[in-house]
Amino acid sequence: MQIAYQSSKGMVREKNEDAVGAFKNSQDISLAIIADGIGGNRAGEVASKMTVTYLGTQFKTSTVANLSEAKEWLSSELVIANQQILDYAAEDPNLEGMGTTLVAALISGEQVVIANIGDSRGYVLHADELLQLTEDHSYVNELVKNGDLTPAEAEHNPYKNIITKSLGINAEAKADYHEFQVVVGDQLLLCTDGLTNMVSTDKIKTILNSSVTLSEKCDRLIKAANQNGGADNITVLLILDDTGVINDA
Repeated sequence: MQIAYQSSKGMVREKNEDAVGAFKNSQDISLAIIADGIGGNRAGEVASKMTVTYLGTQFKTSTVANLSEAKEWLSSELVIANQQILDYAAEDPNLEGMGTTLVAALISGEQVVIANIGDSRGYVLHADELLQLTEDHSYVNELVKNGDLTPAEAEHNPYKNIITKSLGINAEAKADYHEFQVVVGDQLLLCTDGLTNMVSTDKIKTILNSSVTLSEKCDRLIKAANQNGGADNITVLLILDDTGVINDA
């Protein structure tokens, strides 16, 4: 597999509070992560970077040899990462209320586990169909699930940015997990809502289907979001199943 990623502060925000990384352990298991920080001042940036740095560092030295072990590892490490954010924020009033979303992919050969907390998303492009693998932990999505809003109404709801779950806000640190198998040609997309709020699903699919490198696709996704206003930080990470071997970009 190939992995590429890119991040932008967008056209409105003064700084980028997203963090992203891809890591591999000694057993050829790979971990790709995107975190979207929340909180005032520099708090969101601190929380997202703490999360990606900690999980990446711990994963590279881990010995998990399959996805079952990797999933258990991630579940345990998220509890630690969550507590680290809470403890760090408690020491500095400027960081009070900081937290972060998380979407991650654990990959072993053709087997993939996607984990998410918050509204950063995971998609797979399979057989020319772009499927959302994750479910947003957001107030608006709860309204959709309860039948109070249609998906179309939710797209433009003013409360769309209110999330119901994140790392660093309370003791709860449980992610949702989605396990599946990819085939040659499938593309995985991890992204923050800075992409999905600015670029339509059809446009994303068109870019993913283009005959350019993964890095160029990341660049085109970022440019599309910025051309549509770039109202938030934008981070994208693409994984292409081509050779069955993970290569960090």
